[in-house]
Amino acid sequence: MSVTEGPGARLQALFEGHRLTPTQRRIAHSMVRRAADVPFLSSVELAEMAGVSQPSVTRFAVALGFDGYPALRRHLREVAPAGPTSETGPYNEYQQAVEAEIANLRHLAEVLADPEPVRRAGRILAASRPLPVLGLRAAAAQAHGFAYFAAKVHPDVRLLNEGGTMLHDRIDAAAGAGAGALLCFALPRHPREVVDALTHARETGLTVVTVADSAFAPVAKVSDLLLPAAVGTGLAFDTACAPMLLGRVLLEAMCDDLPDAQARLEEFDTKAAARGLFVD
Repeated sequence: MSVTEGPGARLQALFEGHRLTPTQRRIAHSMVRRAADVPFLSSVELAEMAGVSQPSVTRFAVALGFDGYPALRRHLREVAPAGPTSETGPYNEYQQAVEAEIANLRHLAEVLADPEPVRRAGRILAASRPLPVLGLRAAAAQAHGFAYFAAKVHPDVRLLNEGGTMLHDRIDAAAGAGAGALLCFALPRHPREVVDALTHARETGLTVVTVADSAFAPVAKVSDLLLPAAVGTGLAFDTACAPMLLGRVLLEAMCDDLPDAQARLEEFDTKAAARGLFVD
């Protein structure tokens, strides 16, 4: 199955090319996450799912070129599977959060049916010397995890996980040292500082590759290549299994374009054994 055949990808294609407000992007993001169910939801149900008002759903449908939400829903039913595929069952709130993450991972697998965007990103990152990796606030852990493993195979990884007045200086320093690209992890709520930092990075000539929660995230307009992976919103704090996994996939793609990656890993294992770093 190609990436264009999945319900989530079809929805994504429907939204592309439209200038959406932040509220409308939230609706779009929610629809992509529940792509198989959306054609069978009322405007009130969709509004509740997205956490917006019912009139916002109507305005969203009009923004996409439809007469109203009923016309949008008819269109979705024409291109949707025969019936909804998800089942909530008698799950409690914790199980529902896990099921939502499973759905996010399935959607990520659907997107990765076309591996070329990730492979392209891997080539871009592998060629950057040094490689700055940016992630602030909620995305700091994602950036740190990627940078930790990337440093085992890439000769110069620079983690940017703290904001402040020196952030632009550190981006300038990376560009001055020869960096050609910057990798950013961006998760909600999206700090304004990240958008400003990516804008500055592009102004310095860096190619910005971003892993974000949605193709409609605020960082999309300041990214050269955006790779989407949805977050879970069913708990008090968002869950980010899909962005983490996408980061590891991106790391794998980068390794494929680093000819000495395997040699570096073997060298690390030899030194780790000599130093007794691990108990297993």
